[in-house]
Amino acid sequence: MKPSLFRRCVPAPLLSLALMALWLLLNDAFSLGAWLMAVLLGVAAPLLTASLRSTPVSLKRPAVAWRLFWQVGADVLIWNWRVLRGTLARPGKLPQGGFVRVPLELRDPNGLAALAVIMCVIPGTIWSELALDRSALLVHMFELENAQAEIDLIKTRYERPLMEIFE
Repeated sequence: MKPSLFRRCVPAPLLSLALMALWLLLNDAFSLGAWLMAVLLGVAAPLLTASLRSTPVSLKRPAVAWRLFWQVGADVLIWNWRVLRGTLARPGKLPQGGFVRVPLELRDPNGLAALAVIMCVIPGTIWSELALDRSALLVHMFELENAQAEIDLIKTRYERPLMEIFE
């Protein structure tokens, strides 16, 4: 089915409305010129950036997403404590950080974006690099005692649920 003319001109109506409102509020002007510029911006920006938006999201297992949400919340609390303990440690007992290369099975772009968010939200971990073919992820860990254990944790705790949710 062919999209309507409105849908072709305004591919993301909520984004268009948000941009228009933001333009009007930031300019603190509600003249005809400000409204025309807001409409132009609200229509043109989503059209020009349509190719940058990711594929549509479809959650296949919402219950798994809910469990993952709570798991990540718990991990944030646990890692906050671990990072605090590590930063307050005596010089001889400072944690040794390092990089781990995590092989990935997850291929969905939305799932990879969610994994990036998770890795950056959890204190002590940073998503450093994604291989060009999306086969591996480089993560820096604040406290790295056993690289294979951390790889297994990332794969079982985050990647597998994301694969269930998005693939």
